[in-house]
Amino acid sequence: MLTRRHIAALTGAAIFGRAARAQPRWSPSRSIRILVGAVPGGGNDTTTRILAPKLQALLGQPIVVENRPGGAGNIAAEATINAPPDGHTLVMGTIASLVMNPIMTRLTSDMTTDLTPIGRSVEVLNVVVVPPDRPWRDLRSLIEAARARPDALAYGSSGIGSGGHLAGALLDHRAGIRTVHVPYRGGGQLISDIISGKVDYSAATAATVLPHIEAGRLRALAVPAAQRTAMLPEVPTVAEAADLPGYAIPNWYAVMGPRALPEPIIARLSEALTEALHDPGTVAALMRHGLEPSPSTPAELLRFMREETARWTPILREAGASGN
Repeated sequence: MLTRRHIAALTGAAIFGRAARAQPRWSPSRSIRILVGAVPGGGNDTTTRILAPKLQALLGQPIVVENRPGGAGNIAAEATINAPPDGHTLVMGTIASLVMNPIMTRLTSDMTTDLTPIGRSVEVLNVVVVPPDRPWRDLRSLIEAARARPDALAYGSSGIGSGGHLAGALLDHRAGIRTVHVPYRGGGQLISDIISGKVDYSAATAATVLPHIEAGRLRALAVPAAQRTAMLPEVPTVAEAADLPGYAIPNWYAVMGPRALPEPIIARLSEALTEALHDPGTVAALMRHGLEPSPSTPAELLRFMREETARWTPILREAGASGN
């Protein structure tokens, strides 16, 4: 027969066993670096800097945004891959660095295994814009000009494999035109060169072009999305403007960590990112720049990256933009 002492001892052992098995809640011990693979001023940089104050409040340590431009985001990604897996170095990856570059070039890293998914951050609105001194008032007239002068018109993007690059390459393919791609190291310098007329057009992030559209320094022709946006309701989609059914280009950012990141760290960072993306002030600041919060779990992000890779590999190969 069990005595009270036996019962107390067994109950205590059970409680102790559960406590021994429980994972302690991870907290950062120093500042956290979030690497951005572009120069300041672009959509990726803007997203990270808007999120940083809320993440800092939630995690209790300074958030340092560090720009590591180059290699279409690959330099920042590689630096994160090789960082200690302690949760203090992260990267704000893009569709270019996480999906498109591995399809378009022969990388030595596999972004789905060499980086650890934390969660998606935002979906990004892009807008096809031209300098105000160009004669084109709609996308169809731009396409007609490009068709009349093959390889004469140049479009800029924030880097190889970026949403803007993909938009231009797919427009070439679907509209039967030939233009010149001019990749930049981020959205800041790209916008300066569009405004000054050094390139003819771009499908650039709303975060970088909206103020210039409102000020008349750029003209919006279309949005490379599945539907019109409430931010520019009078601007048609590319599919509408150029009679190209099904034309839509994704653009999104996601937070990734080094490989072999322990589960308690992943869980805490993912929780903080999700909470930041639901904060009303943070959401409002993101939406003003055409950045729509789109949180996910780490598992959902990994699945999404694999689905995007499977979706875009045949399209890029058909368009001649794949190096694999």
